Parts: sequence; C-alpha cells; structure tokens
Amino acid sequence: MNLIFRTAAADDLPEIIRLLSDDALGQGREDFQLPLPHAYIKAFEKIDADPSQELIAVTNEAGDLVGTMQLSFIQYLTYQGGVRAQIEAVRIRREDRGKGFGRLMFEWAIERSRQRGAHLVQLTTDKKRPEAVKFYESLGFMPTHEGMKLHL
Repeated sequence: MNLIFRTAAADDLPEIIRLLSDDALGQGREDFQLPLPHAYIKAFEKIDADPSQELIAVTNEAGDLVGTMQLSFIQYLTYQGGVRAQIEAVRIRREDRGKGFGRLMFEWAIERSRQRGAHLVQLTTDKKRPEAVKFYESLGFMPTHEGMKLHL
C-alpha cells in the first residue's frame, strides 16, 4: 500500500490526538475528547506557524489517516552550525500496526531530514518500550547518549 506524507491540517487534529492517546503511555498523558481541549488547538497553531516544525499526517490511498509524526529542525552552533532533526510523536493507527508502516515513516523522515540539511537525526524513546529500542536500532539508530528529563 502506498502511503502519502503531507503537512497536517487543522482538520487532522482530532484523529492525531486520538492516535497519540491510543497506547498505555499516551492514555496517561493525553486528554482525547471532542471537542478537543483548547491546548491542543493552540499547540497546533504554534507548530503550524513555525518553519522549523513539521507535523506530518500519513494517509493511505483512500485518504484515511494511518499515522503521524513531528519533525523538529534544531539549529545548533556545534557541528559547525549544523542542524539536527528530532523525530517525535510517531504513531500508527492500531489496525495498521505490524504492516511495515513504521519503517516507511522513518525512511521518509530520514530522507526529509536530509532534504532540510540536517547532519543528524535523533529521537528519544521511553525505557518502558524496549521493543521500540530494537526497532530504532534496526533502522541504524544507536544509543549514544543517556537522556534526562525534569518534568515541570
């Protein structure tokens, strides 16, 4: 099946939030309800207006949203003023998991990062998802750093 990658539109937002909340970790941090809480709409507007951010809607040929991801292009002084691409919030519709869409989405994201001039692609993954770590390693990602967070 061919996948179509495009910039997400405001009309995609309810289904994107549904995807983000459709797993054990997402259920604990997202608040999917209709109408959507205003915080999601405000965040979408900021992402959509920022040329360093790309919220991607992935659809099948019928136009159904089957996946989503966010790419952030971060300008650095290190690496001689290089740009890093950060891949976040990758989700695939439950009924489409296991079909190879995740690999296709990452291949697309890596190529998009090259097009945007990134010298490095990075991501974070929750330690509660060991199967995700294996998947990312199969794509060539290496666990080179220990990430740390402070929730505010």
